[in-house]
Amino acid sequence: MKKENFDDEFEKLWHETPASHSDEMKGASWEEFRSKAFAEKKRKSQPWRYLVAASVLVFVLIGTGIYFNNKPLEANTIVSTENVIENTTSKIKYVVLPDSSKVELSPNSKISYGNNFALNRKIQIDGEVYFKVKKDKQHPFQVFCDETTTTVLGTSFIVKEGANEEITVELFEGSVQMNVKGQEKNWILKPGEKFTYGNQIASVKEFSRFIDFDNEKLTNLSRYIEENYDYKVILPNDYLNQKITIRINKKEDLKTIVQLISEMYNLNFEINEDLKQITFLQ
Repeated sequence: MKKENFDDEFEKLWHETPASHSDEMKGASWEEFRSKAFAEKKRKSQPWRYLVAASVLVFVLIGTGIYFNNKPLEANTIVSTENVIENTTSKIKYVVLPDSSKVELSPNSKISYGNNFALNRKIQIDGEVYFKVKKDKQHPFQVFCDETTTTVLGTSFIVKEGANEEITVELFEGSVQMNVKGQEKNWILKPGEKFTYGNQIASVKEFSRFIDFDNEKLTNLSRYIEENYDYKVILPNDYLNQKITIRINKKEDLKTIVQLISEMYNLNFEINEDLKQITFLQ
């Protein structure tokens, strides 16, 4: 590509900064960047200079939260169904996908995906499913549920199909882009935001992604672990009346919580996976 055309393309990208930046600010910042990155040199041109400049520009634009591909994803994309996993039990079913992403299927929920999932990370869901996605910038992770598409590179979130085909997406970590079939608009969620779509109406609002224990007995936290992670917790008798103040992400990894308790009270612990039991020891 000729240098003049190269400059033009970069200038177009540069001006795609947030609307809060005025045209004067965009123009001034472009001229400053251009004068430094593409200044004429008397020595022989070195192509690698443009690669360095490109990486700098991409970094700057990513920092502003700009998405280059704003074209809506088709929510009715056909998803291969060579693999179907269904939870017919009354407890959460844990699944590890071929790309190492982790999934928690609520009762009466189902996921479907193709044999080439590691390269084509498209998955169809029915019911309520929690995802902890393995980061892979080359292969975006897409979840299809009725008329909605959730696209993500690496994060943790819940997609739920409720009554009257109402879809909700709750984001715990990272960032996701929501698209609805037939609509050009997309919604970028931040942690702690919930997207809801039903009756052809979409909305975004905040939800509580944490649970707080404020000067409560340690046994209350043990009960929370038992109810939400299905692991029995055994504490030393001397600690049954111990108090704790802590804030926990509702989808926090169990081992992280156990290690935190261990460090706070100087306790050792053993996890028996066969019995699904956690024992704290003095």
